[in-house]
Amino acid sequence: MTGRHAAILAVAIVLMTTGTGCDAPAPAAATRAQAPASSENHAALEPRIKALEALLPSQSHMMADVGDHFANLWFAGTAGNWPLADFYLAETRSHLHWAVRRIPVRKDNKGRDINLVGILEAFENSQLKELKRTIDGKDAAGFERMYRESLTMCYSCHKAVDKPYLKPRIPAEPPSRIINFDPKADWPL
Repeated sequence: MTGRHAAILAVAIVLMTTGTGCDAPAPAAATRAQAPASSENHAALEPRIKALEALLPSQSHMMADVGDHFANLWFAGTAGNWPLADFYLAETRSHLHWAVRRIPVRKDNKGRDINLVGILEAFENSQLKELKRTIDGKDAAGFERMYRESLTMCYSCHKAVDKPYLKPRIPAEPPSRIINFDPKADWPL
């Protein structure tokens, strides 16, 4: 059983062992001695695991969220709205983690494993850490430089997973027009 299947199995077990009503207490968890795992139990859970997996969004959906947050980060940072830039950097990180939890290892076109966990860790410990430093220091020039370097790192990951056609760029406009990036905006109150 893969790590992903084990996690989904754990969720399935929790869902199957909890009460159906919100006001009903959940039964105590069974210990291994009380309910040993058997191949019949695993076989019975396979359809439920597949059903739960089908409910999860695709990694590309999660990465679209990353793109939106990262684009908004650009506009917040270039406007000097440092609290908003910090927020969008945190959202970018959060959604990157979500995407990598969804698929921690991808196969490239030659069947080799690409460890996305390691790539994300390297990205966080380099470009994203430096982006955070520029935001905390309110360093506009440093922010723009690190944002561009981050896009290069993003593209390196895309190439590593055989998706070189996913070429990120500096956004021309924010993905959502409802957010005001002006740090001096006086409305809404």
